[in-house]
Amino acid sequence: MYMKASLVALALVLPAAASPITSGLGTRIPFQKRNTLTDSEGMFDFAKAARQVARDHNKHRNNLQNLERNVGRHAFNEGAEIKPFMPVPALARRQSESLTDENHDEYWAGNIGIGTPFQQFLVDFDTGSSDLWVPSTNCSDAQFAKKKKYDPTVSSTGVRTDKEFILRYGDGSSVSGPVWQEVIQVASITVKDQYFAPVHILSDSFAPETDDGILGLAFQSLSNIHEPPFVNNAKAQGAIKDAVFGFRIAKTGSELYIGGTDASQYTGDIEYHSVVGNTGYWQIGGGQLTLGSTVVSSGMKTIIDSGTTLIYGPPDMVAKLYSNIPGSAVYQQNKEFYTYPCANVPSNITLSWGGKQWTISADNFKAGKADSTHCVGAISAKDLGLGDNVWLVGDSFMKNVYTAFSFEQNSVGFAVLN
Repeated sequence: MYMKASLVALALVLPAAASPITSGLGTRIPFQKRNTLTDSEGMFDFAKAARQVARDHNKHRNNLQNLERNVGRHAFNEGAEIKPFMPVPALARRQSESLTDENHDEYWAGNIGIGTPFQQFLVDFDTGSSDLWVPSTNCSDAQFAKKKKYDPTVSSTGVRTDKEFILRYGDGSSVSGPVWQEVIQVASITVKDQYFAPVHILSDSFAPETDDGILGLAFQSLSNIHEPPFVNNAKAQGAIKDAVFGFRIAKTGSELYIGGTDASQYTGDIEYHSVVGNTGYWQIGGGQLTLGSTVVSSGMKTIIDSGTTLIYGPPDMVAKLYSNIPGSAVYQQNKEFYTYPCANVPSNITLSWGGKQWTISADNFKAGKADSTHCVGAISAKDLGLGDNVWLVGDSFMKNVYTAFSFEQNSVGFAVLN
């Protein structure tokens, strides 16, 4: 049922980038397409986008707090700081929408099983965080009634620990609950004694989302629980041969592949780049953003984060990008978003790390329509406190490439999608 990942040839661009092993047993986890930053007519929904920006801001604020506690401030990027809470704007509950024709998505989620027998949950697979959490049956708020909840009373393998899990959000709410150890199944990969949090308090900011929780895929140093994440435990227990995983994020056929890379999803070699720093993120250095022949920013550190839609960059550099797109302007006096003429959508914006220039397609650069003639760009101006010239690179870029992550050799790679 599940194919084995083949051994792929590797294109090494940076001298420090070793060759991650991608052979061995691997397992596909299909993704479902989730919510959008647009309405059914493709118009940019600023309220949803503002909510997403606040969620991203507070997520990485929590990450920096975890990193400070687990490792110390010496692990921060130069110029990094823990920003104040950012209030999450209120948003009415979403209506049910088709998931087959949408172009711009917030989350990519798949099913996992927890406990014995397995209780099924739909989770966001997030390379920008490191913990697994889902709601518990003790989460009784009516607005979360449609979310699936972990029930420890029906599992024969759950063990409660003395740890507590808590993430605080800027609306004064939090995600919190006790930490348990349980059997976790992701497709055919089963891990025993995985630490996770069945939360009984769930921030209002998660209420409108269809997914039940989050499974983090970053490094342990970002973990609020301060225990090994799922992929690392899968390797330690022999459930997978290699602690390597790959993402294909596309309109159709999206998948996460754990235990290697799925060579049927890409063409040619994977271009790998070493992780830099000890930040706990999938962060690679030497990045460059170009618009045609114009270098917008160089010497960038880039965090590859599947858990966010947008690409966030330093406000001055993002302003420089849009200043080179004729007709661009700040969106409704909001300095985080920019518009440009839809008829003049750039198709030559690229990211590179010393090797191939990877193009962000015109379709993926467009976050939605501002009006009948203007569109909103998916590159947003926002200082998340991650450090000087650090960019957070989300799905608006990842949709253009096959992305591989290797714990084995501490590197991130990109390849041309089939």
